[in-house]
Amino acid sequence: MKIALISEHASPLAVAGGVDSGGQNIYVANVARQLVEMGHQVDVFTRRDRALLPERVEMDGARVIHVPAGPPRQLPKEQLLPFMDEFAAFLIAFFRREPQPYDVMHANFFMSGRAALQVKAALGIPLVTTFHALGRVRRIHQGANDGFPDERFAIEDELVACSDVVVAECPQDEADLLEHYRADRARIEIVPCGFDAEEFRPIERAVARDALGWRQDDFIVLQLGRLVQRKGIDNVVRGVGVLKHTFDAAARLYVVGGNSDAPNEIATPEIARLREIARECGVAEQTSFVGRRGRARLRYFYSGADVFVTTPWYEPFGITPIEAMACATPVIGADVGGIRYSVVDGVTGFLVPPRDPHALAARLDRLRRDPALARRMGEAGLDRARTGFTWRGVSEALAQIYARAARLAPAKTSLDATSEPAQAPLRAAAGASFR
Repeated sequence: MKIALISEHASPLAVAGGVDSGGQNIYVANVARQLVEMGHQVDVFTRRDRALLPERVEMDGARVIHVPAGPPRQLPKEQLLPFMDEFAAFLIAFFRREPQPYDVMHANFFMSGRAALQVKAALGIPLVTTFHALGRVRRIHQGANDGFPDERFAIEDELVACSDVVVAECPQDEADLLEHYRADRARIEIVPCGFDAEEFRPIERAVARDALGWRQDDFIVLQLGRLVQRKGIDNVVRGVGVLKHTFDAAARLYVVGGNSDAPNEIATPEIARLREIARECGVAEQTSFVGRRGRARLRYFYSGADVFVTTPWYEPFGITPIEAMACATPVIGADVGGIRYSVVDGVTGFLVPPRDPHALAARLDRLRRDPALARRMGEAGLDRARTGFTWRGVSEALAQIYARAARLAPAKTSLDATSEPAQAPLRAAAGASFR
């Protein structure tokens, strides 16, 4: 097949860890690579955010097309919606010039979907949509901190109604689509995010710690990912404080991520807030901000830690717990969204309520006191990751969904176009079951 992956703000070429550079970037990059390895032709369309970027760049056999939409500079994703008509116009013109037509589009995020709907209306190309986050759910959790306009809700309603397939990343994502968007269950497929088995694999802990310059006898807690408030990193800092003052146990916390390689409070203001919280909790000396690191180094951090912790209060999926599990490290995660799906409580780690540092500290102390339990959980996590969450398996499931969508007649191209035939269920299309 010839496949168009549309990812307006999340380039597969970007370094993950920044405010707007995280799971979606990783998802698109890995799905593109795997689809190419499977023999498909893949083009990734993302917004040009620097003036000197060439229109086309090759990435592991896929083409990355930099779309001129809005000013060629980095902008917060919350400011990009006004440029999606320009984005769509470029796609339509580009698609029309291609000697071979596209079999399917896969839109990632609602703004990509908005542009893709215009392409679908103009050219009739089938559309698969992954939201990665849902506006109504985000608004519930973010409230006034949600910078997207209310217009997002109507766009998502139209995408849910008009996409040939909507990909949910976990059972909670599917439930949210059904409850908040009145989605047709027959056109939802659950396909999770994944990890690259070549990129993430266990390293002997002593070797990893030597490579990172970490002390061998420390109890080390790792937090890794985008440094934004909703990730709940302040809860991890407070949990380490409770561990110290209530459980009389010391832990070393390493926080990896940010907008620069060296920890910089100007480039990443969240670091300043977290450092102040660490001082208030009496753990400033035990908390280290590492900065952003390339993905080739991340397995050393996962493997060197005693436990990986991620306690956001809102998380549509969350790739980092899967990466930690792939390195045989137990995970303590918030009992929300996709983390509830990927982490098996009491088996591969623990689930705790978000914003509850005391519950987190109790689980940290349990793993600190019982290294054998931590090892068993790490091994169980490794098995779960390899069995159900590889990018290869994810991409094979997506490819079968694409093929099925391409064979079906196009779905409605607007909410008013009610005369199109109903879509046949796609459950049987996915070879791998993620339910």
